[in-house]
Amino acid sequence: MWKDEILEEIYRIREEHAKAFNYDLQAICDDLRQKQAVSSRQIIS
Repeated sequence: MWKDEILEEIYRIREEHAKAFNYDLQAICDDLRQKQAVSSRQIIS
């Protein structure tokens, strides 16, 4: 079966991030919003 290394890395990073917050969706979203607020990137909704 074909493996996509990029997707594997994304899944690994996502799992590590979720585990760091004990899989608490509210805490994960709060962290991502905080990172987004301090980012210098343009936000498009």
